[in-house]
Amino acid sequence: MLYLDWVEQNRRRVDELSHGKIGYMHLPDMGAAGIREFIKWYYPQLRKEALLIDDRANGGGNISRMVIERLSRTLLCLTYPRTIATPQPYPESVFIGPKAVLLDGNSASDGDIFPWMFRTAALGPLIGERSWGGVVGITNHGPLMDGGTVNVPEFAYAKANGEWAVEGHGVDPDIVVENDPKSVIEGHDPQLERGVAELLKKLEHAAPKLPEHAPYPVKLK
Repeated sequence: MLYLDWVEQNRRRVDELSHGKIGYMHLPDMGAAGIREFIKWYYPQLRKEALLIDDRANGGGNISRMVIERLSRTLLCLTYPRTIATPQPYPESVFIGPKAVLLDGNSASDGDIFPWMFRTAALGPLIGERSWGGVVGITNHGPLMDGGTVNVPEFAYAKANGEWAVEGHGVDPDIVVENDPKSVIEGHDPQLERGVAELLKKLEHAAPKLPEHAPYPVKLK
């Protein structure tokens, strides 16, 4: 309930600061809870003008590929259903406005990989503080007699050119913003507020929208 209240407060704050233009969602991890939150908040906000994705305190997992694939979709064409006035995008579920990601020192594992891939895919700026920096994946090799387990590091990550990346350092934000204690105690979230401000700047220059329904062609003479 505390988590839901926090997310709702953030969503309302983003809505107020942007006058309803910007959508917001938080990804608590890159596992079952994270994909549920993505489904719950991404699809209902597809027609917002911009989207702020909160990766702070993301505990990791393995779904960043799915999330990046959805966020990377670009509008290729439109379809005009006979009984629907609004043009439908192709591919479906494509977000056409600007996006940004918030991250902090608790964005961990696949929560590191997500902002790294978000920037690599040129989807938008990263705002906040450097992420945790541990992306080597592990595999559980079974229980021990004393009830313990053995986890072996087995999956390391590198850039497309083969250079090691992220492990031991983390992902540096494009815009560094600290959530200092004074601001937080006073009820502010400087990282969230900066994310909204940056997206509003982008909307001043371009606010992509689906076009109006084209007039039907006249084919009879």
